[in-house]
Amino acid sequence: MPDTQHSDLPVTLSDVEAAASVLEGQIVHTPMTMSRTLSAITGAEVWVKFENHQFTAAFKERGALNKLSKLTDEQKKRGVIAASAGNHSQGVAYHARRLGIPATIVMAETTPFSKVEHTRNHGARVLLEGLIFDEAKQFALDLCERENLTFIHPFDDEDIIAGQGTVALEMLETNPDLDTLVVPIGGGGLISGIAVAAKALKPDIKIIGVESAMYPCMHAALNGKSPKTGGATIAEGIAVKEAGLLTRKFCQKLVDDIVLVEEEHLERAITLYAEVEKTIAEGAGAAGLAALLAHPSRFYGRKVGLVLCGGNIDTRLLSSVLTRALVRENRLASIRIIGDDRPGLLALVSKIIGDAGANIMEVAHNRIALDVPAKGAEFDILIETRDSQHTQEVIDALAQAGYPPRSL
Repeated sequence: MPDTQHSDLPVTLSDVEAAASVLEGQIVHTPMTMSRTLSAITGAEVWVKFENHQFTAAFKERGALNKLSKLTDEQKKRGVIAASAGNHSQGVAYHARRLGIPATIVMAETTPFSKVEHTRNHGARVLLEGLIFDEAKQFALDLCERENLTFIHPFDDEDIIAGQGTVALEMLETNPDLDTLVVPIGGGGLISGIAVAAKALKPDIKIIGVESAMYPCMHAALNGKSPKTGGATIAEGIAVKEAGLLTRKFCQKLVDDIVLVEEEHLERAITLYAEVEKTIAEGAGAAGLAALLAHPSRFYGRKVGLVLCGGNIDTRLLSSVLTRALVRENRLASIRIIGDDRPGLLALVSKIIGDAGANIMEVAHNRIALDVPAKGAEFDILIETRDSQHTQEVIDALAQAGYPPRSL
């Protein structure tokens, strides 16, 4: 059990409560509701905190506004600069404009287009530098020194941590019976603030962090290892190469464990949020639910609070994730049929598929494949069905008609 009785951490419950006073009326007090369907799927009692309902669709507004409110008049006049995968930048840009503070945002070149455009729309000067957050951050630090700006760190800052911790105040106010909070970790600002507040209010509560298996920086740091990071994770919002120096102190003292999730679990979590909760989650935002899907026995029977921390996902990526889910569930299936190259064959095959209640999405007709007889033809057909059983019924119907398909 982490030591909460003699903590020398620089952020306390009082700091988080003070941040809540600053934020009152300036951000959305987001809803948290129990999901009966997600509870049935995971075996836990699942409560979802919808931070994607913030104006910028992410929790980052909390820390950004708390930090900006603490600046001196001189700092506000000179302006601020931030580096971010997207959500922190939007939070800083939005509230800086509200407060009349010039803002420069440095984002990695791989940041989803939607996040870049939203940040620009908030009035910030946006610069795209580097392929990952760490490269964008270094450029921002260099520019900060050259232009005498104030750097607004996305996670390694006491005011940022205190602001993020207000999420926990709202969660435990809504449901004091929660016994586990599952929180995504990038740099660690969100989980640090949540852990400070939650452990002070309820010392026995479990705080479980979640990282992408491709970027296990905090997990490695707490285990005294050098992280092996890299890869195109769908959870780019938590794709950080090195954990924060300040936040790792909070995690060391207050976080009970950190679990890693693979891409397939992140994709499934995004899909479930869309299908079950009718809400949009980005990869990082879905990481908490992904943890329950990847490690169900760990959370079985517990009253779990999930932080859906952001909903800024590129629409093309969301479309791809949802389509891939159909393939995994065998609701989209590619089959290959080889038959005689004669008029009407495709119409006959199409009728069999249609009579079985399936929908043809695409057809590719190939007459020159060498593994097909010279007088034969090859059809690659993408079909849409209700479920895996329905797909098998279509395949059986084709086989019975003399056109047994091959799976692709």
